[in-house]
Amino acid sequence: MTALLVFGLAILLAAVVPGPDFAMVVRNTVVSGRGSGMWTAAGIGLGIAVWVVATSIGLAALLAASALAFTAVKLAGAVYLVYLGVRAIVAAVRERRRPAAAIELGRGMSRWAAFRSGLLCNLLNPKAVVLFTALMPQFLDTGDALRIVELAAVGMAVCAGFYLALANLIGLMRTFLERPRVRAWLNGATGAVMVALGVRVAAN
Repeated sequence: MTALLVFGLAILLAAVVPGPDFAMVVRNTVVSGRGSGMWTAAGIGLGIAVWVVATSIGLAALLAASALAFTAVKLAGAVYLVYLGVRAIVAAVRERRRPAAAIELGRGMSRWAAFRSGLLCNLLNPKAVVLFTALMPQFLDTGDALRIVELAAVGMAVCAGFYLALANLIGLMRTFLERPRVRAWLNGATGAVMVALGVRVAAN
């Protein structure tokens, strides 16, 4: 139980530090509403569970050991972040150029699209390879399938719980954030952050 608590705390600390997952939840919640942010959080939580299992069976260690595989994951993640960031910036520019009365509010993405964006954002984050390769051996008993399931469940619950709380917090401010110009500014800002993160990931 103590090991699971420590593991959960480590995952929480990693989630609190702003990064691609944080930016994705903020962006989807601001643009499409609290529901989209919550489904994004669920996708990120599943991604954490996948990383725990992948690390436990050696896939993440293999990626970390193979320069080519690690570079492929890194570049895929960078391209995905830049792509999402550019789309957000383009949407922000279009909205700023349109009259406020012409901007349709409350446009939402589908649950699957929100869930998928969170899942892919997490799985294509190369920092996750490094994090879980370093973290998991300290908590994993060789061949203990139950411990793998427990760690995956704890990681998913903690990470998804944090981002669900974040989505709901932003959702409470949506009356202010739904103002067309405010939303356009936030969309552009989060888009710029995603592009910067993508460039940084590719450069490191």
